[in-house]
This record gives sequence, structure tokens and C-alpha cells, in this order.
Amino acid sequence: MKISQRVQKILANYESDNPGTKANLARILMHGRLGGSGKLVILPVDQGFEHGPARSFAPNPAAYDPHYHFRLAIAAGLSAYAAPLGMLEAGADSFAGAIPTILKANSANSLSRDKEAANQAVTATVKDALRLGCAAIGFTIYPGSDRAYDMMEEIKEMAAEAKSLGLAVVLWSYPRGGTLSKQGETAVDICAYAAHMAALLGAHIIKVKPPTAHLELDAAKKVYEAQKIPVSTLAERVKHVVDSCFNGRRLVVFSGGEAKDLDGLYNEIRGLRDGGATGSIIGRNTFQRPPKDAMAMLDTIIRIFQNKA
Repeated sequence: MKISQRVQKILANYESDNPGTKANLARILMHGRLGGSGKLVILPVDQGFEHGPARSFAPNPAAYDPHYHFRLAIAAGLSAYAAPLGMLEAGADSFAGAIPTILKANSANSLSRDKEAANQAVTATVKDALRLGCAAIGFTIYPGSDRAYDMMEEIKEMAAEAKSLGLAVVLWSYPRGGTLSKQGETAVDICAYAAHMAALLGAHIIKVKPPTAHLELDAAKKVYEAQKIPVSTLAERVKHVVDSCFNGRRLVVFSGGEAKDLDGLYNEIRGLRDGGATGSIIGRNTFQRPPKDAMAMLDTIIRIFQNKA
């Protein structure tokens, strides 16, 4: 595998990492139709844990089968496939080496009632990721939660182990809990803050939600207004989030969120692209559609990141 100059430049931003970790980052960055471009489209399928099987897979019953998601990600030419332990174990042998995988190592569920102290259970280990041939581990933190510090301490230990063994670290940084309002969870000041925390925790790839123009914190609002930070368009807000991740020295991908119509989705992807996002990590909007529709949608998303749509 010849590493493109663009990917070599990205890898140079990770100055402390060993050759194994950089090789696994390169596996992800060089794979699929966007390989070598510095852009990523990743399929995450952890929604069964988060929302339950029917809410996740009933709209497209084929998606109850873990093999379905491997095949979809491979056929679409995606950069990587992320899932919890059991989902990866169910296809690890059949699809070994076919696509880089990311082991989602912690998970929440919708039965939990502690909203102010939102938390996730650690559900897999770094050794599981090595055993399954993964390129990276994935982990969620909830900045704002009363349990956020516990989650940060968990990822500190797990990330150190993963990096020492040559794995990359993907951090889902989703503000929630504590005194955050629902609107505040996607406010641009909060999203930028959460992304910056993930970078400070040592993440190689940072996943956040597309930010809205809402400003949640009064202290931050004063600075945004005084410094005239532009946040009126999605592209401007995305650029601000990317800038908050060490001035673009870290890879930042944005979630797809709840299912939406195609025009709305494509316009959102264009906003991500124009703002300098690394790419998209899109789950329900993909696997809840019939296979033919999902493939057509992913083709358009990839072409958007290629500046062809």
C-alpha cells in the first residue's frame, strides 16, 4: 500500500505515535473510495445498544444480521466499520481484512434513567480489538455529564494501552447531562468545547454532532460576539469545530444523527465538506434504508467529499 502525500501529511501531525498506530491510521485513511484523499466515510452500528433492536433495524430487517453491515460498508467502498464487540465478533472471520474495523468499547442504553449523570458501560477491551484485527478502538465521553470525569479517566487508561499496542483511538464526544439543555447539546460553543476536550484526551479521530448556531454558555457567547466568530452557516460552524481541534491537526468526523430526507442530508454533507470536516460517520441514515437506496446515498455522499456532487 503506497501512502499518499496527503495521508503522510496527516500522519505527521501525530508526533508521539509509534509506527503501529500510524500504520493503523493509514489503514483507515487509505481504504475505500476516499482512500488517500484525507477524507473519511465510516459506518457505525452501535444503535442496537443505544436504542434497541426494533428501533434500529426494523425499518430494514436485513440489518438485524451483523454480516449485512460488513457487506454494506465493503460494497460501498467506505473507510471503516465501527461496532460493539458482539457485532464485530459475528463477522470477524468471514470479513477478516476486508475493511478496517473500529471496536466500540463502551455503550449506553435507552433503559437507563440517570439523565444528569449520563454514563456508558465499558463493554470491550483493547485485547478484544487486537484479537479481532481492529485498526482502532472507539469510545464515548459525555462532556457536561455528572459522570464525565469518570469517563475521561476510563479513556485515559484505555487509550494509553491502545496506543502502546499500535491501535488508533476514535473518541465520540457527545455533550449531555448535567445542566446542559437539549438545545445546548448541539450548540456550536459546546460542540467546539467537546471536540477540543477529545483532542486534549489524545484522540486520533474525533466524532461530534453537526453544530447549530445556538450559543449555550453566557461566558462563551460574550467571546463569540466580541471576537466576531462566524457561526451563521453550517460550514462556518464546522470550520470553528475543526479549528478547535488543534487548528485542524486532528481528524474530525461528524455524525449523521436521526434519519432525514436525502436533500437535507446531502446539504448537511456539503456543509461539512465546505467547513473542512474530515468526513462523515453515518449509521441510521444508511442501514435503515433498503440496500439499493443506501448504496445510492453513500455513493452521493462520497462524491460530495470528492467535490463531484
